[in-house]
Formats: sequence, structure tokens, C-alpha cells
Amino acid sequence: MRKRRFSEEQIVRIVREAERGDQTVAEVARAHGVAENSIYRWRQKYAGLSVPETRRLRELEQENGRLKRLLAERDLEVDALRDLLSGNS
Repeated sequence: MRKRRFSEEQIVRIVREAERGDQTVAEVARAHGVAENSIYRWRQKYAGLSVPETRRLRELEQENGRLKRLLAERDLEVDALRDLLSGNS
């Protein structure tokens, strides 16, 4: 996995700075060394969130990924058992 250049806290600050309207998105992007598209993508994900909420969002995404892996493993086990039982009939 790629190393993130900015933490969630920094991203929230950059998005708030862009939303404030003192500068254009292009100026904010240039000041922080990111692409405009990154700011727009971050705005979709982090707009209106506070720093604790972004941490909770990250935790929920990690938990969701873990649960999806567990479900996939269980589905594989169920399929293997079905194959085993259908082969014995």
C-alpha cells in the first residue's frame, strides 16, 4: 500500500482552507503541492468532517475491510463443504 503523504488532519485543514474561499482551489493546491483533483476528491470524502470523525471513518473502513475478508473466507469454506457433501452422495 502506498504511504500517504498527508494525514487525515492535514487533509481536513486543506479542504477547509479551499472551502473558505479566500483562495481558489488551484492556489490552495499549488500552496500545498497537490493536484486540484486531489482536493476535489478529498472534498467529496472529508467535507464537513472534523478530525475525530475522520479518525472514526478510517477505523470503520478498516473494520469493514476485515469483515469483508472474513465473509469471503467463510463463503469459501461453505462452498468447499458443499462440494464435499455433493461428492459423497
